[in-house]
Amino acid sequence: MRVLIANDKFKGSLSANDAAAAIAAGLPSTCQIDTCPIADGGEGFTATMLAALGGRWIECDTVDALFRPIKSRYAITDSGLAVMEMASASGFELIPEADRDILNSSTYGTGLMLRHAAGQKDVQRILIGLGGSATNDGGVGMADALGALLLDSQEEPLSPFPAGLSKLAIIDADQLLSLPPVDVACDVDNPVLGPNGATAIFAPQKGASPADQKILEDFLTRLIALTGAQHLAETPGAGAAGGLGFGMMHFLKAQLHPGFDLVSEALQLSDRIAAADLIITGEGSLDSQSLSGKGPIGVARLAQDLGKPVIGLAGHISQEVRASQLFEHCGALNDFDLPLETLMSDAANLLTRKVRELSDMPPLKERGRPARFET
Repeated sequence: MRVLIANDKFKGSLSANDAAAAIAAGLPSTCQIDTCPIADGGEGFTATMLAALGGRWIECDTVDALFRPIKSRYAITDSGLAVMEMASASGFELIPEADRDILNSSTYGTGLMLRHAAGQKDVQRILIGLGGSATNDGGVGMADALGALLLDSQEEPLSPFPAGLSKLAIIDADQLLSLPPVDVACDVDNPVLGPNGATAIFAPQKGASPADQKILEDFLTRLIALTGAQHLAETPGAGAAGGLGFGMMHFLKAQLHPGFDLVSEALQLSDRIAAADLIITGEGSLDSQSLSGKGPIGVARLAQDLGKPVIGLAGHISQEVRASQLFEHCGALNDFDLPLETLMSDAANLLTRKVRELSDMPPLKERGRPARFET
């Protein structure tokens, strides 16, 4: 059996590469395995694109979402494309749990990274992945780092994060740094505002209380009114990374793209799916948010279009995903009924065990494919 393993990271536990290796370790030795770790715009996006396109890593000085100095890195491909992910500067995982403070978090560090890339003589274009953010600032922090002025009604400067912008009245973008053309890879398709927007869907998992969420939604509403760019705010993906998708479109004239589509093209994923008998994909959690544009769902839909069976693996798999009919079989690590700490720390071994367990799954029907893994 020819098996394609095309999974994303298991966030907090395994990189996409490590998860793929754990899956492969559970397959029978008779399988022909094609390992193809994926990303959709979040963490791991840059490494995935660099592996596909070739190039080199560049290190730069920036700050995290709370303005603390850090080193970050991005890639410049052989064709002059700077590839980066906002999570490497303004990411959630960079902030210790005790320090997380969404009202005072900013994409300023992402702006510094963009500024650094624009200063490299061989960069002709910039591609940035949105995902894994600690922020909900609509991209104003990024704009501030690139030269925009955030002012109150008296034209006094304001701090570039939501808690410091309650009196925002003027956005002066006349001195905004000119960048090469920017493309944005989004891992979700949410708008900025409303019940399916950046604040309602993603802010709670970044630590926002109900009171915080009201402040953030009011701030983003005011920001959009000041820019007059309501149409951009409603664009699918504008709500990615706490509204950074919107900010990049408005301030940088960037073009938004589904991150999975860009990765899929670079990895020639359709051809690799077509050549396989069975596809295995997954990530840390397959849930309702996954259905809004995450990589494993993209893999499953491509495979379904090509008539290929797919197994979905994750730490947790929601009922919405199980009912989506995208996966012939699902395997969740929390089926082992172990403490969360154990599921996280021992994810590699558990993932291997789950794949071995699936070798005893009921016979797969139709299309003449093997009835089961032969051990």
